[in-house]
Amino acid sequence: MNILFVHQNFPAQFKHLASALVHQNHRVVALHINACPSMPGVALVRYALAGRPSPGTHRWMADLEVKTLRGEAAWQAAIKLREQGFVPDVIVAHPGWGESLFLQHVWPQARLGIYCEFFYLDKGADTGFDPEFGAPGVENACRLQMKNANYELHFPRAHAGIAPTHWQASLFPEPFASRITVIHDGIRTDQIKPDACASIRVQTTQGLVQLGQNDEVITFVNRNLEPYRGYHQFMRALPAILKARPQARVVIIGGNEVSYGAAPPAGPDGKPQTWRELFLNEVKDRMDLSRVHFVGKVPYADFLRVLQVSTLHVYLTYPFVLSWSLLEAMSAGCAIVASDTAPVREAIRHGETGQLVDFFDPAALAQQVIDLCNEPAERARLGAQARAFAVEHYDLETRCLPGQIEWVEQLADN
Repeated sequence: MNILFVHQNFPAQFKHLASALVHQNHRVVALHINACPSMPGVALVRYALAGRPSPGTHRWMADLEVKTLRGEAAWQAAIKLREQGFVPDVIVAHPGWGESLFLQHVWPQARLGIYCEFFYLDKGADTGFDPEFGAPGVENACRLQMKNANYELHFPRAHAGIAPTHWQASLFPEPFASRITVIHDGIRTDQIKPDACASIRVQTTQGLVQLGQNDEVITFVNRNLEPYRGYHQFMRALPAILKARPQARVVIIGGNEVSYGAAPPAGPDGKPQTWRELFLNEVKDRMDLSRVHFVGKVPYADFLRVLQVSTLHVYLTYPFVLSWSLLEAMSAGCAIVASDTAPVREAIRHGETGQLVDFFDPAALAQQVIDLCNEPAERARLGAQARAFAVEHYDLETRCLPGQIEWVEQLADN
């Protein structure tokens, strides 16, 4: 079978699936725009943008115009592939950047399956969730309608969809929602597991300090430190946590850019600032900063060691795409306190695989963290059950990857 993957940052969510299909002796080609690592057996085809967005485009149309430009560029690259003799039986695409918009005009017989990551709602999901940053403007519903137009243009042409969680799938409208299969991207639970010997080193004013499982380490992870992932609420909980737990150290992983939502406002001096600075400045005079370690973005192996030494892990998010880091923390056997928000409840069951807390209540968050730090037996129970849940529902090799392969096979056969 000939299979074409389409993702601007290939391999991304398709890393394990593409490799598995190669090992099943399928011919696999990947269409992308950004430089990506070579993958044995996968032919990488890079497309290039030929045009730029027009300065006079209507503000609601700007997002769709960029996706159309990418779709056109991918379409041109697809024509060249066809001229070289490549005809896919199946196209597996993340449509979020528009690259797969026009591919079936090149290969009308190909079966198209799309990755259904997020369909925007003007109410009931991330938009307007956090009143601290203002209510959506009156035109927001119109803007989101146009933002969703890219997915809606795919629905009549796509034969099937795949979504990583039931909640993400539930955001999509009928009749397409009925064609979505829920299969997570998969977690390597055989590699991400507890390690009593793990240790990390953090920089302090006295030099490097080594931390292990005999130390009290509270961990928090974002791709970038920002409100969408609850960074502001976590920081507001820290003064009470550090006061009640005088031996605790806090390790915070994450960059200073913006992955989701708006950029932070300028600082009091009018200069640009980061979300990290803004909310750190709000609480820094009320806590011992020598025990708070911002380590930035770290290599994956270091990230896993941070989870393995974690006494307690905090995960917060708006109703949005569920982070891999939560499931990785579960697989590592972390005791977890997480926000009681829709996507999280799919993995964290209160009192079973972790504890849930109101996203908007930093005092309650602090108290739950303090209480769990006082209860080693309860932490051990929650961590063990979190890992068991991750192995049962999200393991790559035994659950997710076989499901993904079956989804591709069914896509080809139907």
